[in-house]
Amino acid sequence: MNNSNKLLSNLRLSSLAPNTFSGILLKAVSPLLDRLFGIKQLRELYLTNELSGLDKQNFSIKLLESLGVQVSGAQDIISKLPKTGRCIVVCNHPYGMVEGVIIAQLLTSYREDTKVMANIGLQIFKEIEDYFIFANPLKPKAAINTSAIKKCFNHVKNEGLLVIFPAGRVSFYQADKQRITDGDWNRLAVQIANKTQTPILPVYISGTNSQLFHQMGRIYYRFRLLMLAREMLKLQQHEITLKTNSLIQPKQLNEFDSIDKMNDFLRLQCYLNDEKYFTAWQTDDEPTVFEDIIPSASGSILTAELSCLPTEQCLLQFKTFTVYYGYQHQIPVCVQEITRLREVTFRTLNEGSGEPCDTDKFDATYMHLFIFDHKEQEIIGAYRIGQTDLLQQKEGVSQLYLAQIFNFQPEFINQQEPCLEMGRSFIIEKYQNSYYGLLLLWKGIGAFVCQHPRYRTLYGTVSLSKLYDPRSVALIDKVMVSNNQGVQAKAMFNGQLHPEVNDFIDEKPLTLTQLSALVMGIEKDNKDIPILLKQYHKLGAKFHCTGIDVNFNQTPGLLLSVDLPSAPEKLLKLYLGKGKEKYLHEGNKR
Repeated sequence: MNNSNKLLSNLRLSSLAPNTFSGILLKAVSPLLDRLFGIKQLRELYLTNELSGLDKQNFSIKLLESLGVQVSGAQDIISKLPKTGRCIVVCNHPYGMVEGVIIAQLLTSYREDTKVMANIGLQIFKEIEDYFIFANPLKPKAAINTSAIKKCFNHVKNEGLLVIFPAGRVSFYQADKQRITDGDWNRLAVQIANKTQTPILPVYISGTNSQLFHQMGRIYYRFRLLMLAREMLKLQQHEITLKTNSLIQPKQLNEFDSIDKMNDFLRLQCYLNDEKYFTAWQTDDEPTVFEDIIPSASGSILTAELSCLPTEQCLLQFKTFTVYYGYQHQIPVCVQEITRLREVTFRTLNEGSGEPCDTDKFDATYMHLFIFDHKEQEIIGAYRIGQTDLLQQKEGVSQLYLAQIFNFQPEFINQQEPCLEMGRSFIIEKYQNSYYGLLLLWKGIGAFVCQHPRYRTLYGTVSLSKLYDPRSVALIDKVMVSNNQGVQAKAMFNGQLHPEVNDFIDEKPLTLTQLSALVMGIEKDNKDIPILLKQYHKLGAKFHCTGIDVNFNQTPGLLLSVDLPSAPEKLLKLYLGKGKEKYLHEGNKR
């Protein structure tokens, strides 16, 4: 029997020709076009590797092997997907054909209920038709598209796994962006997810087609479709990387108030996975050697020291907790215990110094504001606070801890008026999920400024732990920093973001909750932005710049300042209590 008689897939343009006059013309010239557009070569590969009639999984594996395509990152994609239940995967579309085969084969090996919405061009391979729900992106009003949309909705409603390439057509060179990227994403995936409350996994597929492909596409866009087969044949020994972060839950999508914004969010999550725009954290030349933590202080000694403090340094009491402030010369054991607890806490955040305790020369000159639990006789949290007017009296700005990280110009607020430099904050682990810890510290700060109303401005850094992905820190820096006059980081944070992400944020600034959703989508453990950053944002903080603290395990810190009298009334009442009116009145007299 002639080999061609056994073929399941007829890899010729003539097989796609309609029974019309134009179809007859196409059939007449199809041998020439088959050679020109690579279909003849694709047919030879199909025959040589005996692909005809194979089941869809074996066909896909053998096709990719015969093309020499290598895929990395597959297991990471699988690990993020639920084993059962409705789910949607969205991907960028860099090649036009091969990525559909890769994704279909990979996900079907994990879940047999996988369906991929794909370009009708993949109908050329009959062996794998069962993978796909076909659509025609070149004719949006075509009947096949209406049918495809219904099938996609029903598949998800029936608890299936659906894959969509929202761009619909292959990535192309866009002159206004000066880069090769997807066109606008169709909103279908988001609409289905929104109506069915389905999680979505954005997957980035690396690479692009040849320069010739994009040059021809700039001449006439339909050339891109005609060249897809030839482009697939150019992938010999080509590695394609699949990359994802976290499954996006409906709650995260709901932070965006329109389908268009949800769609944009998913596109950003996809492009954030492009490894060309990933800068890993700098590692120390010599790994930190962690010494044993110093012994904890006796609770009775701590209590005895606190009993000797002046009455006004006891700021407030709540149940068994009291908030105090003091100086090292007054409470040396308490300060030593604070430095011990700081090191213990910071080590859990990959910020520890490695020393037996976290201390430096500034502990002797800064004020320590802390919470003491009388029942357990232990310190549960603290701030180290610098009173800038007192610190700078003799030797100026060099007496400020943050002057090690930032170059402060004369116009910056800490050179203009008395400020409180806030730093080295912590809550011990067992209280980190408690409402009381941070609240009591801030009520303590409120009580202190009521005693010392000359302090109208708080400034300091929010530590952005290296447990965060560098892209998360780059996003926080991009979205939050808006007022960098008068200060510059000595060691700049130089995180990268994909141009798609930069362009979007420049055009459509994100809210804090939207930033949270993006960060949670990046982080493998779904952690949110730091709670302290949210706290300062609620107070109306200005964010100035992000620097690297080279003396604190290369940790990035976001510099901010708060004009306390301008903070929201509700928060002033919460933190300043009965002293609020007097504090604000003192400010009006200045």
